[in-house]
Order: sequence, then structure tokens, then C-alpha cells
Amino acid sequence: MPIYEYECKACGHRLEKLQKISAEPLRDCPVCKAAELNRLISAAGFRLAGGGWYETDFKTGSKKNLAGDKGGQADKTPSKDGAAA
Repeated sequence: MPIYEYECKACGHRLEKLQKISAEPLRDCPVCKAAELNRLISAAGFRLAGGGWYETDFKTGSKKNLAGDKGGQADKTPSKDGAAA
């Protein structure tokens, strides 16, 4: 669900609200109670985390930062048989 930003034209109060895309925009300001809230246009921010197409397919060499890795390198702890994992 996206986070939408709103601003009241009457009092200038700004707020963020987590809403479904299909939800109706808010109209009433929680501070001054006027029906003057407007949804603002803003850039959505997100990060692709964990293993997946971005982490595994489009990064090369030491730039890979896979989920669970420490410092961008694979875990090198020896297993029970003495070989590195």
C-alpha cells in the first residue's frame, strides 16, 4: 500500500496516510476539521531488499549485497567437514 501525503488548504497542516490505491482520498483535516485536504503529488520511495532479480541479476562482482551477506561477501564459516560454506 502506498503512503499518501496530504495538505490542508485552510490551516496548512500536513500529514501522511497509508491507504489502498482504490481508497477514496481524505477530505477532512484532522486538526481544523475543514473539508480542505488535498492529496499531494510526491515521489514514492522503496528499496528492493533480499534475494531477487535486482540483487542477483543486475549487480556484478563486489557490488552484490545479497540478503544475509556480511559486507557483501558470502559466509565463509567452515562447515562440520572443514570446508568453507
